Amino acid sequence: MKNSRRKHRDIWAGLAFIAPNFLGFMLFLLVPVIFSLVMSFSNWNLMKEVSFQWVGFRNFFDLFHDREFWLYSINTVYLMLGIPVCIALSLFLANLLSKQLRGIVVYRTLFYLPTFTAGVALFVLWKSLYNPEYGPINAAIRWLLERAGTAHVELPSWLSSAKNLLGLHPEQIMIGVREFFGLGAREAIIIMGIWVAAGGTNMLLYIAAISNIPPDLYEAAEIDGAGSWAQFRHITWPQLAPTTFFIVIMGFIGGLQGGFEQARVLTAGGPAGTTTTLSYYIYIKAFEEFQMGYASAIAWVLFAVIFAITLVNWTFGSRKIN
Repeated sequence: MKNSRRKHRDIWAGLAFIAPNFLGFMLFLLVPVIFSLVMSFSNWNLMKEVSFQWVGFRNFFDLFHDREFWLYSINTVYLMLGIPVCIALSLFLANLLSKQLRGIVVYRTLFYLPTFTAGVALFVLWKSLYNPEYGPINAAIRWLLERAGTAHVELPSWLSSAKNLLGLHPEQIMIGVREFFGLGAREAIIIMGIWVAAGGTNMLLYIAAISNIPPDLYEAAEIDGAGSWAQFRHITWPQLAPTTFFIVIMGFIGGLQGGFEQARVLTAGGPAGTTTTLSYYIYIKAFEEFQMGYASAIAWVLFAVIFAITLVNWTFGSRKIN
């Protein structure tokens, strides 16, 4: 009897400890998510002159005929082109910083600093760096061009330019348009993202994974005469497959969800909407145009895309790892 009472008392004590977290999850996450799903089937609008109606799947049908939705989807995917570069640089830095050398902790800290720097402050700094007139980036490029004797080359306008490396038209789904070839706002955000993320969490994950590789494998490889590159190719890289798999999945999820802060602070979605991502488009529809029902539909379509891509990666990627 005493054991039964003690067991019940322990259960209620445990429930009391997790109650704040559980209630917070219910109140601030689960309920809003379910509410947004319900509202995606309505024309919910914060403007008083629009009467509330249930519209069924009309928001989703309108969404797939929405030219802006497809253009901003292209923007989102384009900004994700920096993800493979980030992963490769993170692996490179982790391989260097996994060595047991004097002062290695200091170097790891320096590379990780941009990750926990306040996002808005960092974006404001980069906005000044990218200034085409007095920014230090164009100043450095101008100095190099002068030394090379090619000072007549036009410098990038960066955040105020709709140009891109694929020649994407900013208002139409067209690739290879000559007047839009070059470096513009998209490339500026990608470069900034690479600088911030290369020495961030992915680097720490790779360092932790490398430290768990059995040293016996490297010793056996050295005895067989394998060099540094052969050891990396046949030992380090295969042993890091689970970590890389996790990083790739999280990178895809973050890339599809991201882009709001950068677009909001650096370009306000411009120029000509070239830096407006799907997450920023949700903000525009919800809090600038007050079309909450339509914004909820966009959010759930984005969720479906992320879920499908993650499921495919998990299904086929886990087979490769195994």
